Amino acid sequence: MNEKELLNLSKSKFVKFAPAPWDLKGQGIIFAYKIPKSWINDCAHIPDYLKKEFKGGLGFLMLVNYHESPVGPYRELLFIPGKFGKSRKHSIISIYVNTPASTQNGRANWGIPKSTADIEWKEENGKQVITVKKLDHIIFSCEVNSGVIPLPATTSFLPIELHQRWNGVHFFVEPTGSGWGKLAKLKIKDLDPEYFPDIRKFRPLFGMNINPITMHFPEPKFHE
Repeated sequence: MNEKELLNLSKSKFVKFAPAPWDLKGQGIIFAYKIPKSWINDCAHIPDYLKKEFKGGLGFLMLVNYHESPVGPYRELLFIPGKFGKSRKHSIISIYVNTPASTQNGRANWGIPKSTADIEWKEENGKQVITVKKLDHIIFSCEVNSGVIPLPATTSFLPIELHQRWNGVHFFVEPTGSGWGKLAKLKIKDLDPEYFPDIRKFRPLFGMNINPITMHFPEPKFHE
């Protein structure tokens, strides 16, 4: 039984059906956070079954502009608060992408809880300016300043092992990636807590603007 059967989906319901594995290329911006347990308990975006399983570790805010993917170019905003469960896996609790094809396949392939929104990504005065909107309502917007010295970046140094639950199905996947990045600073301009976790009171431990970046998402496992 494959993932689309588990989720009771058929190819005809997809804008474009693209099963795992995926290879992607683009630009990725990542900021690392240390999120306290007290915030986890109060965050409405985290399901109750995860709250009691929080184990700490690094959390991540990611903004990605994929130029190439099996479903074409798309952009995304996501947040991972840290690790959960006995096996200490990461879980994406909130994620927006700007194409229905990415939303559908992300859910079906890996149980990633994607939602579709408009994402504007542009460069102004050397800054990356990113705005996420839902029906013209701003969910999130930020500016990212980057340094000048390129550094190698790889998930070997900062691995992310995902455990997602979607429609009662457990998905386990370890994406890998590499590229060249520059140190980055974040300024959040807008954030609506109803639509995205409110992380404005936390300062990132560090950030990197990785351009170019290549990512590989393998087929998931359905058990640890």
